[in-house]
Amino acid sequence: MNQWSAGGPPVPWSQHGVAHMRASDADRERAVDVLRAAYGEGRLSKSEHDHRVGAVYRAATYGELVRLVGDLPHGPLPFAPGPAAVPQAFLPPPPRPTNGSASGALVCGLLTMVTGGLTGVPAVILGHKARAEIRRTGEDGDGMAIAGLAMGWLAIGGWTLLILLFVLMSGG
Repeated sequence: MNQWSAGGPPVPWSQHGVAHMRASDADRERAVDVLRAAYGEGRLSKSEHDHRVGAVYRAATYGELVRLVGDLPHGPLPFAPGPAAVPQAFLPPPPRPTNGSASGALVCGLLTMVTGGLTGVPAVILGHKARAEIRRTGEDGDGMAIAGLAMGWLAIGGWTLLILLFVLMSGG
């Protein structure tokens, strides 16, 4: 009889009662896969591998399975109930924050229609400021900054054209 048959290492989650949960056939197959990998890597001898595989097929609970594979890489992970831990490499990147100046440029650009173009200058200033910050920090919001710039320049161009026409008509 070796250390893995009866006692073995302490069972994780025993304080939560998970060690006593019934194991499924799929859980046993995952444990056998861990044992096969460990044997293939030279972590287990042939006799220890055979003994543990036999014990895995006789195991009825998570606790018994964990005792058999808990000392091997990736041993206890397949048996953890609840949400599975996802390696950081497989998680999507965290969302980037949106630049506040870009939001302001877009709002000022949209307000040019309501204010008769008076918010065009702030839209252009905020738009250029936002684009510089976005290049430096990598934030989101470049599209909003460009939209604010476009609407601001259109409003400034419209006012410039209107003033030019007024000057030409009054002097002419």
